[in-house]
Amino acid sequence: MNNARIPRRFGAVAGLAAAAVALGVAELVAIFSGPQSAPLVVVGDVVVDSVPKSVKNFAVSTFGTHDKTALLIGTTILLAAFAALIGALATRDQRLGLGGIGVFGIIGIVAAATRPNAGPGSLFPSLLGAVAGGAAMVLLLRRHEAASDGGDRRRFLMESGGVLAGAAVVGLVGRHITDRQNVSAARSALTLPTPASPAPPVPAGASLNVPGSTGFVTPNNDFYRIDTSLSVPQVDPATWTLRIHGRVRNPMTLTFNQLLARPTIERYITLSCVSNEVGGNLISTSRFLGVRLKDLLEEAGPMDGADQVVGRAVDGFTTGSPTEVLMDGRDAMLAFGMNGKPLPIEHGFPVRMVVPGLYGYVSATKWLAELELTSFSDFSAYWVPRGWSQQAPIKTESRIDTPRDGSSPRRGQVTVAGVAWAQHRGISKVEVRVDQGPWQQATLAAVPSVDTWRLWSWTWPATSGDHQLQVRATDNAGATQTADEAPPDPDGATGWHTINVSVN
Repeated sequence: MNNARIPRRFGAVAGLAAAAVALGVAELVAIFSGPQSAPLVVVGDVVVDSVPKSVKNFAVSTFGTHDKTALLIGTTILLAAFAALIGALATRDQRLGLGGIGVFGIIGIVAAATRPNAGPGSLFPSLLGAVAGGAAMVLLLRRHEAASDGGDRRRFLMESGGVLAGAAVVGLVGRHITDRQNVSAARSALTLPTPASPAPPVPAGASLNVPGSTGFVTPNNDFYRIDTSLSVPQVDPATWTLRIHGRVRNPMTLTFNQLLARPTIERYITLSCVSNEVGGNLISTSRFLGVRLKDLLEEAGPMDGADQVVGRAVDGFTTGSPTEVLMDGRDAMLAFGMNGKPLPIEHGFPVRMVVPGLYGYVSATKWLAELELTSFSDFSAYWVPRGWSQQAPIKTESRIDTPRDGSSPRRGQVTVAGVAWAQHRGISKVEVRVDQGPWQQATLAAVPSVDTWRLWSWTWPATSGDHQLQVRATDNAGATQTADEAPPDPDGATGWHTINVSVN
């Protein structure tokens, strides 16, 4: 069919409507093949896996925990622009439009096929979506050709808009149904075991009674989330298993009930993301419940040379932790409880790794499926080939929470407060200085262990004018936080958190 009489702007509208149909149908099909097979998700996952380190750093520093939402919005915008382009091209040659939709489908199919644990069913959302999108484009262009003969182009626009809106509703309904097919019911039905080794009580005064200061324990809903999953994996504990294999004398496979039946420990632990900028908020503290990793590894029996434990998630993500660290007596665990409740789904339900003293990208595997004993020389975990350090102990850091940078406190006695951390070493001293003056020692709050952050406060006799405040911490090993400024990559940001205020 020759569409030469159709203006390109009308073709662009048809392209947008066709793309909406393709995505809407794909979301409906994904109800049966799984949420991680939807084209936007699988293509987004490939983008997450493929972007350079600088782009990843920019996304996290700019959007923080909303980086995935920003990626999905950006992908949708790019797709809309591509759809409008192929629709405009189709007004001159229908084969160009159908070829463009074919490219869209092939990208989705290839992306789905390359995802970990992909099955044949994961290809159908992109395939059937592309077929539906191509059919919609042909029908809309034919409708316009018929309408243009009668001069009724307004009707064509209304019909195209109706198709677009209807397809969007279908897609949203499909996504809603898919999201409801999760493991919330299984999580709600779970009764956590009583810990054989309960968490030590939080000392009185661990939290500061200071407006604007951070609480000692982070509520589950506020706990930071940084990972590579655009669609949160849904893992049924009834079918979950953990495989411990590789360079071990006694390979093991555990079910969830077998894991729950083992002696459990409960600990307050602070986790940090390596992407956290100086003064950033990608750090949180929770009371975790789980099984000590050291006991499982000893039972498996690491062989000589097995200096790395690779944690592998159900979506293929990997971390690499030093075997020696996991077995040195610290409270590294396979956690299934968080603040007295089963792990939230987005934080790794049913089981995740928690390792005090290591950044999350080398230790905190969520939706855990395997532990493989290997060596650092034989295997590089997910982030290492992307430019991050192979091993990443957490650095001694501190942050000012109040007053806020750029705020205007009143002159007089101003409480300066914040947090400091050096997990598994602990904090022994925090100092604050004003306008490059002498360092003043802050008052430290009590902590239950060296594996958590430590809150601090200092009373400042503030005078009117513009002032600069800085903070630094010293850990229990005697190492003082460095003033040298460095970005998060490749192994964590450094520098003193500095704020500026104008005192009235």
